[in-house]
Amino acid sequence: MAKESMKAREVKRQRMVAKYAAKKAALKKAALADENGEINYEALAKLQKLPKNASKVRLHNRCEITGRPKGYMRQFGISRIQFREMASAGLIPGVKKASW
Repeated sequence: MAKESMKAREVKRQRMVAKYAAKKAALKKAALADENGEINYEALAKLQKLPKNASKVRLHNRCEITGRPKGYMRQFGISRIQFREMASAGLIPGVKKASW
């Protein structure tokens, strides 16, 4: 089980990414070179002043149940360990243990 502070930090990052997404996209578009090939350095400076945690790259997938950062399965939003337990218990529709 992950520490509650790690889970809270990740939630905070997700909120910050969502908050600054539109502003970041607008600044990126403004910073691109125009027809003359000139770059808008003012927009680049403003882009750099945004908080680091506003970047989408800093997000890390975590298990919804335990908060485990490794072995995350995107399709289900949980870690491999929780997936196996839930699948064995029949809690995930359409998933069953393979046998041949």
